[in-house]
Amino acid sequence: MPEPIGDSRLIEMPGHLIRRLHQISFALFLDQAKAFDVTPVQYAALVAINRHSGIDQTTLCNIIAFDRTTIGGVVGRLQRKKLITRVNGAHDRRTKALHITPAGRRLIRAIEPAVQATQRLILAPLNARERSAFKQMLKHLVHLNNAHSRAPWRPRGE
Repeated sequence: MPEPIGDSRLIEMPGHLIRRLHQISFALFLDQAKAFDVTPVQYAALVAINRHSGIDQTTLCNIIAFDRTTIGGVVGRLQRKKLITRVNGAHDRRTKALHITPAGRRLIRAIEPAVQATQRLILAPLNARERSAFKQMLKHLVHLNNAHSRAPWRPRGE
């Protein structure tokens, strides 16, 4: 019978380390972007809606690889903050087309330095070669494991 996993072995588990890095990344984002009152997922949704005006929530989920069951809350909060609008779909009134507002565009421009600072802080402990290798390996792992996600990334058009 395998021995129970102790605290010291957690640090060797990729899943645990990825979860911890996500917590760190999230905390850094919230700290850097605190003046804007948005989460990393809200930011990703805003960027996607800005880039793909008129998309519906399902398409948004595919673009940002986010869970369909919780995207409604994200979209609702962005709408309440007046950063996006939801309009009945042209072909199907059950769907809602998402559009960014001028306030949403201003927020994207204003938050960009905080977003970039967050990315730099996440990678700051690594040297340039390590940063490049780390990002390449992350992309590779995400690509290879995409199908295992509850919210797989599906680029627009697929």
